[in-house]
Amino acid sequence: MLTIRQPALGPVFGHKGGGTGGGKSTVQPATDINLHFTGDFHAIASAHNLLAAMVDNAVYRHAIDDFEPSGITWRRVTDAEDRALRTIMTGGGGRLNGPVRDAGFDINAASELMAICALASSYNDLRERIGDIVVGWKNDNVTPVRAREIGGIGSLMALLRDAIKPNLAQTIEGQPAIVHMGPFGNIAHGCSSILADQLAVNCGDYVVTEAGFGADLGFQKFMDIKVRQGGPAPTAAVVVTTVRGLKWHGGVALKDIDEANPDAVKKGAANLRNALRIIGMYGLPAVVAINRFPTDSPEELELIKDVARDAGAFAVEEASGFAEGGAGMTALAESVVAAADQPSDVQLLYNDDESFFDKVDKQASKLYQAKDVSWGPMTRTTARRFADNGWDFPVCMAKTHLSLSSDPKLKGAPSGHTIPIRELRILAGARQIVALAGDIITLPGLPSKPNAWDIDLGDDGAITGILST
Repeated sequence: MLTIRQPALGPVFGHKGGGTGGGKSTVQPATDINLHFTGDFHAIASAHNLLAAMVDNAVYRHAIDDFEPSGITWRRVTDAEDRALRTIMTGGGGRLNGPVRDAGFDINAASELMAICALASSYNDLRERIGDIVVGWKNDNVTPVRAREIGGIGSLMALLRDAIKPNLAQTIEGQPAIVHMGPFGNIAHGCSSILADQLAVNCGDYVVTEAGFGADLGFQKFMDIKVRQGGPAPTAAVVVTTVRGLKWHGGVALKDIDEANPDAVKKGAANLRNALRIIGMYGLPAVVAINRFPTDSPEELELIKDVARDAGAFAVEEASGFAEGGAGMTALAESVVAAADQPSDVQLLYNDDESFFDKVDKQASKLYQAKDVSWGPMTRTTARRFADNGWDFPVCMAKTHLSLSSDPKLKGAPSGHTIPIRELRILAGARQIVALAGDIITLPGLPSKPNAWDIDLGDDGAITGILST
């Protein structure tokens, strides 16, 4: 069985497009899944923004002692890539519209409620986690204000009643696929829900799940956040690579990416080696899948296979699902089954009781090959405040997906760099601490040529132009 995340409207109308595969390897009904689907994302945004309204109302009416507008940390969310909403001022226009304060929006996929729905195990767990959400701080900057103090948890539960339930769809060839929740892999924990995986494990012999972006982001968060919080432990990992991607990591410009360049592949393969190294740190056998493109040369493909085997991959196979469907994935599937049937010794990167600073240092040095971590203004103080509240949660590193480092221009497998932590956010309900590294933003903006220009509704009612449908 397959479990994947739900696509977000931001990328659908922005740059990356949908999230249901492509060609002969898609999950259906792709158009519906990429748009409103079962309304889960709308429910999450509605619940999130209702809580924001109730927080503002509590401050406006002085319902909680020593909780002032400046202490509010709960931001609003939107599913539109609207850069104008990143930093705003609310409550203007007079006393009746207050409180006046600095505020902002995040993308819906980065909502703590999205993460909570992806990690909760039951309605009772969902209720407890929502109540634990920290929406701000009292004037002493020590005492957190939680959602349960604001009230209205029952209303949030009502909005999320169906959103917590996994959605059953199917591949284009009729295999069952569970599509549920959609936290981004760069600014959130990047995994489909624990409930989806648990359902799939009980219904199929083998379950294939996914995590956003590379081994340094989605896979690491899958292990250190999702598995740590009760998700089924994997027995093998598949590292998906492309000739084009390794050429890009080898310094080839996008305009030249289709030209054969074995030297660039060889240089960029350092990124693949590092991904396999990270998988090995967690005690799992790794299979490398080379996602095929028509422009791939035999020499480039063989070079990747040699690199993967030399780096310790259990197997390496070409994957032609886009062009051939299931028939083009048989060899890969057989290798994955063989790897999954091997003994594995799942290990996590750190223990819960290690300090937050040690957890960040381990991620920086062992995953990102950094020499140092720099801490922005007040970040150390914030980390100690979190520790004083007993929040020994795993780290959710929010950083660029374009590099192991926090600098998207550093390609391949850079080492000796510094990871700059500029902000920390507590997600007490989702049981994680988000560390924003470098220039990462939590609300993307539209590109110069957004996909929204190409999407349309025909006279027959058919929607066209969504990438990956």
